[in-house]
Amino acid sequence: MKANFAKISSLLLAFLVLLSTFSLTIEKHFCGDFLVDVSYFGEAQGCDMTKGTTDCESSTTLKKKKCCKDEIQQVDGQDDLQTASAEKFDLEKQQFLIAFVFSYNDLFKNLEKQIVPHKDYSPPNLVTDIQVLHEVFII
Repeated sequence: MKANFAKISSLLLAFLVLLSTFSLTIEKHFCGDFLVDVSYFGEAQGCDMTKGTTDCESSTTLKKKKCCKDEIQQVDGQDDLQTASAEKFDLEKQQFLIAFVFSYNDLFKNLEKQIVPHKDYSPPNLVTDIQVLHEVFII
């Protein structure tokens, strides 16, 4: 049980380190106020701007500026991870670690087995049930 918990926790921590180093880019293409396309890995496809009119432009109103816009959200991962060095491990940390290890080990020591002297003997056979015979019951 203890070994399985250690394996699972180390695996989860490894995935946490892996996910914290990933970078992610999300591109969104809006045509007017409407979201047209979302892309997580490549460029978002937009509406055809090569045509004379687009979805957001109508023939009755002519706009001089583009009505389409692209939004790019970028989540940067960590580039460098902190590593523990022995130089920063001062005397106070060493004392704390030693005290922690000794107190933690004492928690899980096996207790001595208690000796039960009568475990191999069976109880005596009851000839009559004395409580029922005298009608004495514990309530």
